[in-house]
Amino acid sequence: MFKVFSQSDVGLVRKSNEDACRCGVFSQNAAWAVVCDGMGGVNGGNVASSIAVEKISETILTGYRQGMDGDAVRSLIASSIDNANRAVHEMAGTDVTLTGMGTTVVVVVITGGVVHVAHAGDSRAYILTAEGIRRLTTDHSVVQEMLDKGDLTEQQARTHPQKNIITRALGVESSIRIDYSETAAPAGCRVLICTDGLTNYAEEDRISALAEENSGNELTEKLVALAKNAGGGDNITVVVLEDQSE
Repeated sequence: MFKVFSQSDVGLVRKSNEDACRCGVFSQNAAWAVVCDGMGGVNGGNVASSIAVEKISETILTGYRQGMDGDAVRSLIASSIDNANRAVHEMAGTDVTLTGMGTTVVVVVITGGVVHVAHAGDSRAYILTAEGIRRLTTDHSVVQEMLDKGDLTEQQARTHPQKNIITRALGVESSIRIDYSETAAPAGCRVLICTDGLTNYAEEDRISALAEENSGNELTEKLVALAKNAGGGDNITVVVLEDQSE
């Protein structure tokens, strides 16, 4: 039986929270979530992430049907992100103060024993099992490209001055390219979705250790506290989809 838990915090430095998220349960064996981290202008980040989450949630909630096969789930997720991209891009074109706004996006649907993930940007999804933590997304960022080329170590990447520059975002262009994956969801697994306000301040092994000791709301609260204790220089959003069937 799936349950979902979420926390979003402004952090210790920012004046407003440009993250947005929604999540829910379709049935005992199916759940969904979307996390966005907005960017652009004084109000652009807030607007972009809010519109994206609203449009994606609306499409998924109206389009999901029990028993959908993998292709249908993929199509539904892609449609939800396309709808959101169009809405954000069109809004940016109507208000000069919102020009260039955009947002990262991670959408997860767990159904039929499979975790479906689509994303653009540097917000992340992880699966947590008895074997530990495994990342399900690869950042679309300048620093990730440098890592892939071997120009940086993981340690250097954490403090690199360009670590916040992303190479893909929802709403910036008239169309969006997403990465999509499917991963088996073993009984008792948990899926963690988060913005870089967590991962820029918390090592994956520390996240995994907290997940071993905590669950549900306690886990989301402790992950937010972990990021804040390490500096809290960004908004922090954490969603956990938890299979409690074991």
